[in-house]
Amino acid sequence: MSAHLDSHKTDDLAASIKSYLMGFVLSVILTAIPFWAVMTHHFEKSTTLSLVLVMAIVQIVVHLKYFLHLDFSKEGKINTFSFLFTALIIVMVVGLSVWIILEANTLMM
Repeated sequence: MSAHLDSHKTDDLAASIKSYLMGFVLSVILTAIPFWAVMTHHFEKSTTLSLVLVMAIVQIVVHLKYFLHLDFSKEGKINTFSFLFTALIIVMVVGLSVWIILEANTLMM
């Protein structure tokens, strides 16, 4: 029985290391592409900005999947929904705060 548990721990460790390495490689690639685009001035400014924004969004997804292990499997579903709820609350608090500040500024002018 102990050998069976040890093989599961080894498999989990190997899968975890593989996940982290895959995330690291993808992160390096997703950082190098916009860096190259900005440093070489290969594209117009609007295209470069679009490329940087798209790569940033893809990199966020990579970080969530490979480093935070957020997915819709049985184990990750609770963590994923907790993260999404937290992100929603933060967006609402920041967005509504900015809206209130802008409206107060408008009323004072």
